[in-house]
Amino acid sequence: MSESLRQILRNHVKEKLARDEVVASMIVRLVREVEIARIAKTAGFDGFYVDLEHSMFSIDTCSQICMMALEVGITPFVRVPTHGPEYVSRVLDGGALGVIAPHVRSAAEAAAVVRHAKYPPVGERSAGGPLPQYRFRNFPVEEANAAANDATMVIAMIETKGAVDRVEEIAAVPGVDMLLIGTNDLCGDLGIHGQYDHKLVRAAYRRAIAACRDVGKHVGVGGLASRPDLVAEIVAEGARYVSIGADLSFLMGAAAEKAKFVHGLKTGK
Repeated sequence: MSESLRQILRNHVKEKLARDEVVASMIVRLVREVEIARIAKTAGFDGFYVDLEHSMFSIDTCSQICMMALEVGITPFVRVPTHGPEYVSRVLDGGALGVIAPHVRSAAEAAAVVRHAKYPPVGERSAGGPLPQYRFRNFPVEEANAAANDATMVIAMIETKGAVDRVEEIAAVPGVDMLLIGTNDLCGDLGIHGQYDHKLVRAAYRRAIAACRDVGKHVGVGGLASRPDLVAEIVAEGARYVSIGADLSFLMGAAAEKAKFVHGLKTGK
C-alpha cells in the first residue's frame, strides 16, 4: 500500500480508538448543508454520523455531507435504515468511512453488514471505481480494496434484550469494529422506558464492554446525552465512543437558553 493512499484514507476515529482514547461524536439529522461538517470539526468533534434511520435525508444529501467531512478532517459515519447493500454499500460509495447498523440482533445479521461493507476477500462489496475517499484518484484495485477495508468501520447497534443475550457472539464477528448501545431503544425493549439508572442498563453495558475487551474491540455510548454523569461512569468502565447529542438538540438547547435569559431580564420599571 502506498504511503499516499494510507494518508488519504485516514479514519481519525479508528486511530483514536486504537490508542484507547475517548471519541466525541454527534448525530446529524437536521442540517442538510455541508456546513455542518465544518461546524462539527471546529467544535472539536472527532466524528459524526448522518442519521438516515431517523431523518428524511436523501442518499445524495448524506453523501455531500460525508464528502465535506473528508475534506475538513472529521470522520463521517452513516446510520443506515436497513442492513441491505442498497444502503450499506451506497453510503460507503458516497464518502462514509463507516456504517452504523441499527437493531442488530444476532451474529448472522452483523456478518451480513460486514459482507456489504467490505470488499473481497473480507466481504462481497462491489467495486465502484474511484471514490470520494480516494479523492477520486485511481489506484490499483487490490491496493484500494485493502486500504478501504482497513479504513471502513462496521458498527453494530445493540438495542434489544436478545442482542444483549448474544453480545459475545456479535462482538466476535470478524469485521465488526464496535458495538454501539442504543440506550433508549434498549430501555424500551426491556420495558423500562427512560430508566437509565436501572440495573439492567448497567448490566448491558458491562456485558458489552467485557465482550468487546475479550476480542480487542470497542463499545460506544448512545442515547445518554441527557445524563453526562452516566456517560462518565460508563467511559470509566471501558466505553470509548460517545455519541453526545444531535444537531437538533444542540440548536434547541442553546436557543431555549437564550430565550429564557431574555424573558428573565428586568425592565427597570
